[in-house]
Amino acid sequence: ERVVFAGSGPLLYLVAYQYAKAGAKVLAVLDSSPLSAQTRALPALLGQPATLAKGVYYRGWLTAHGIPVHQGVELDSIQGQQRVSSAQWRDGQQLKRLDCDAVAFAHALRSETQLADLLGCDFSWSPLNRAWLPTRDAEGRSSVEGVYLAGDGAGIMGADAAEMAGELAALTLLSDTGHQVDPNRSGELRRKLVGIQRFRHGLEMAFPFPEHWAATAPDEMTVCRCEEISAGDIRQTVAEGHWEINRVKAMCRVGMGRCQGRMCGLAATELVAHASGRDIASVGRLRGQAPIKPLPFGVEIEP
Repeated sequence: ERVVFAGSGPLLYLVAYQYAKAGAKVLAVLDSSPLSAQTRALPALLGQPATLAKGVYYRGWLTAHGIPVHQGVELDSIQGQQRVSSAQWRDGQQLKRLDCDAVAFAHALRSETQLADLLGCDFSWSPLNRAWLPTRDAEGRSSVEGVYLAGDGAGIMGADAAEMAGELAALTLLSDTGHQVDPNRSGELRRKLVGIQRFRHGLEMAFPFPEHWAATAPDEMTVCRCEEISAGDIRQTVAEGHWEINRVKAMCRVGMGRCQGRMCGLAATELVAHASGRDIASVGRLRGQAPIKPLPFGVEIEP
């Protein structure tokens, strides 16, 4: 497979590296974040030198093996009928094209918050994550008694932070139920998580989300693949007077498919916010729906 990787975020380089190591022909990495943004973020990223070194290594390995990395460019379009045939991107005013068999595209990571939603947890807008996340205190307690939150489902911070937050939430649960725990260990975990949070801020600075994306997305672009809803369909729904995301969902069916908005919900929200002239936080969030993970009817569950 001849693969083009596009978008932004630290995993862009990691996955491209893994594909190349596995034998795929990686044609290019198209990073929408400019090199200047990553340079400005360097002081915050130096707080986790081992993690930073991994990222530098992945990028250096790609370059050393002849895989071009383009900074500050934007994926323009993907061509193909039954399968991908080529990808076009913009480098300033110049439009470039590569013949390829596949395109991998993403802007960082997003939390899966449906479980917390169905359990009734309160949510608040997180400017850092550009998403609605379940609220929790420093020890992992949610707004619902007996429900504790940890890991990427409560906010993307990486594997190490997820492990620490899980341990901290477990210690909190034990303490809340009358068991004796080591307060020094809880304090140590909180301090480490604060340090990782600073690194997380650095990542968002280094790999910013392209906020102008919704303004340039063409009407014919498919946003919701499950229901075949285009950007133009969403804009038309907004033009009819609907701007709250669940209302938009009810009127045009965006996010009603099998993925329940996991693939399209955030893109739809960006489009609604831009088309309605509202701040993205005021558009609201798609409410979680069961099942959390769709299963075929033929699956047998062991008792």
